[in-house]
Amino acid sequence: MNQKILIIGSVWPEPNSSAAGIRMLQLIQSFQKYQKEVVFATQAHQSQFAFNLATINVESFKISVNDSSFDKFVKNQNPTVVMFDRFIMEEQFGWRVAEQCPDALRILDTEDLHFLRKERQQKVNQKFENETFSDISKREIASIYRCDLTLIISEFEMELLTVNYQVPIERLMYLPMWSDSVSRINTFAERNHFMFVGNFMHEPNWDCVRYLKSEIWPSIRKKIPNSELHVYGAYPIDKVFQLNNEKEGFIIKGRAEDVNEICQNYRLMIAPLRFGAGVKGKFIDAMRNGLPSITTTLGAESMIEKEDWPGFVSDEIQDIISNAIEIYSNELRWNDLSNKAFKIHNEKFLVKNWPVTFIEKVKFYIENQQYIRQNNFIGAMLMHHSQQSTKFMSKWIELKNQL
Repeated sequence: MNQKILIIGSVWPEPNSSAAGIRMLQLIQSFQKYQKEVVFATQAHQSQFAFNLATINVESFKISVNDSSFDKFVKNQNPTVVMFDRFIMEEQFGWRVAEQCPDALRILDTEDLHFLRKERQQKVNQKFENETFSDISKREIASIYRCDLTLIISEFEMELLTVNYQVPIERLMYLPMWSDSVSRINTFAERNHFMFVGNFMHEPNWDCVRYLKSEIWPSIRKKIPNSELHVYGAYPIDKVFQLNNEKEGFIIKGRAEDVNEICQNYRLMIAPLRFGAGVKGKFIDAMRNGLPSITTTLGAESMIEKEDWPGFVSDEIQDIISNAIEIYSNELRWNDLSNKAFKIHNEKFLVKNWPVTFIEKVKFYIENQQYIRQNNFIGAMLMHHSQQSTKFMSKWIELKNQL
């Protein structure tokens, strides 16, 4: 039987801009590998950097929020599976999917837990209210319950959901990012300078760049006067370029067209992230290319144990500075860490069987959908109330827009 997968995206996939873009293409190609037709729909604007889905035989559609035209669209598509890209898309369109295509399996891809990232950001900004359950956590976990299956990218977040929030394990699937290996790794002598990479529209990256500029880089530059820190990332607006200072060796490079190429040219990645969630794609890219890295406990979360990190992990500024200087300058230590990075990538993040595991899980849930839903009373209850409240709010907005 031909199975159609409808993906409702929060943004157009941009694999050269973010790890989220890479993740989306991995999921699409996993479906396609098993002869499943994929259709992509989003309300988002298509930028010049959006991946051309037509080149991989994926038909794409523009949809609108708070608009009943989606009802006709989804009913005509008649998908076997609907996958929501982040919980906000499930909030907007989940009730419509349930009404028009009640037999479609509903999957949520969280990318990372938004409520976790938001709460950590509030702590860094000293605006955190000590709540056991925040409003955004209630919304995101409600979305998880309303779906038949939720994809989680981080083992830490799997544990958080099942232990702290008592989400049943059968509602979740751990599905990490993966990548292919490279055939050659540049040597210590072939590399120079420090680097950072990260989409500037993602607040944890922008915070990290400012943190590097003000608290960390001046001390490293003082000890290694000829070194530079090159900062790469998509969407570098004016406030980002204002940090550029060639005299200080702090260089804003902007968009990286080929992240593997740039990782091969630098001696050390330095990314002391202070908040965020999920698994950080920049470190998978670094490991893939034998590039040692320095980060924080949060940056290394759910990837590798601190003592096994191919570089150094610390939350203390002076430790970050001293180890960055030592790794950058010590060829023997650098070689050990570079080899370690490459080995960890091939053992933990190589593509292996993850696409097979994913599709087999989806197949099982399609075949056992009735039983799964019968054992999800909380999800059914939340869907019932969501359909009532969201439905009438959406219809009110739709009528208001028509006036």
